[in-house]
Amino acid sequence: MIFADLFFIYIFLPAFALCTMIAHFADARDGGMRFQNAVLIVFSFVFYAWGEPIYVFLILAGVFVDYVCAMTGHERLAVAFHVLSLVVFKYGNLILATVEQAGGPAPLIDIRLPIGISFYTFQSVTYLLDVRRGVCEPQRNPFYLFLYIAMFPQLVAGPIVRYRTIERQIRSRHIRSSDLVYGVNRFLTGLAKKVLLANQLAELTAATLDTDPQMMSTGMAWLGIFAFALQIYFDFSGYSDMAIGMGRCMGFRFEENFDSPYLCASVTDFWRRWHISLGTFFRDYVYIPLGGNRVSGTRHIFNIMLVWLLTGFWHGAHWNYLLWGLYYGLLLIIEKYTVLKNAEPEDRALPARIAGHVASLFFVLAGWGIFYFEDFSRMGYFFRNLFFGNVVANDTLCAGLFRQNLFLLIVCVIACLPKPRKRLFSTASVPGIIWSVLLLTASTLLLIGATSNPFLYTRF
Repeated sequence: MIFADLFFIYIFLPAFALCTMIAHFADARDGGMRFQNAVLIVFSFVFYAWGEPIYVFLILAGVFVDYVCAMTGHERLAVAFHVLSLVVFKYGNLILATVEQAGGPAPLIDIRLPIGISFYTFQSVTYLLDVRRGVCEPQRNPFYLFLYIAMFPQLVAGPIVRYRTIERQIRSRHIRSSDLVYGVNRFLTGLAKKVLLANQLAELTAATLDTDPQMMSTGMAWLGIFAFALQIYFDFSGYSDMAIGMGRCMGFRFEENFDSPYLCASVTDFWRRWHISLGTFFRDYVYIPLGGNRVSGTRHIFNIMLVWLLTGFWHGAHWNYLLWGLYYGLLLIIEKYTVLKNAEPEDRALPARIAGHVASLFFVLAGWGIFYFEDFSRMGYFFRNLFFGNVVANDTLCAGLFRQNLFLLIVCVIACLPKPRKRLFSTASVPGIIWSVLLLTASTLLLIGATSNPFLYTRF
């Protein structure tokens, strides 16, 4: 089950809201959250079991291991369990295929990827490591622990939530009317990002990047990778918006996951703004424990490369993601030891900041080319077309696609800008209600009859 789905929006969510409302009145007698948490647990279980009935037991096994190991001081054993599960289920097929290609024996086993395993695995790891470090106490209530790991708003595609940030909210939380207003607005904004923008950009991406690479012009290559950069941003940030919005309606405050990443002044700045929860995870649980930048220059470079190789491989079980991580590791090393050695982007003169912005966008777009093509042969053709392709070939088709999607691209570029600090209207106002209804109506109309509507990051 996904968020941008008519069943989820018009059946699952209203049923959850109704049951939560009843549970709220039941909890009002003793001021606790027992019934509301029970409702959330049941609906989270149904949410995941709807598409992955077998792999629900994998989550339950993980919660059981986390609970027992945290209570008995064997957190490292639980971390090993989760890492092994991730390797088997996410990278098993890649390992077997690689062994077979190398001439070794490899059984033909098709291991299906559990949805969201990368996200809920990392949440378990943060909990276990924080318990081991003494940052938080072991959770003695196994149902609370399940709620943290398997809560449906952020279960399948993040953001990666730290246990210590919502520990108190699991036990006790207060939902104000302002939380409901903000949450509904944030959810509908995310839904619109996904359905009205990302899904439409996906068609443009496929029409350009999935064509015969030998027939792709330079213009089509640039138009396609620009469309994909916007598509993946609105797809993933839209999901994060919906997760944060639903969490707020339930009384949870999830941290932000995106901060206008395409306004970055450097590649380093881009990764401070993009998928923030993943970046802080690798920073706090890999980079800093390795010594961070408080080590020799050689060791510092090693630390950066290891973190980014892991970051790349986390995104998918194909070698292009490892190459993508290597690419960013090298870029960040170059920036840290040359461009940003003496000054951060905000400390530089305006012309230098503009040049840094243009250069960083160029490298980010090129990086999305590595990310998009899992087939290295097609990737090679793409980059040849991107820089040395035929400028005239299929120019008519490229121009037609550009004209047809010009309004969409303009809207997307505007939507990448920072949100104003003061909203023009709130969801509780009449204009706000009208705007929310329009977003919901437009999204619903486009979802009716949609044949394909997956979130990109559910497969990572």
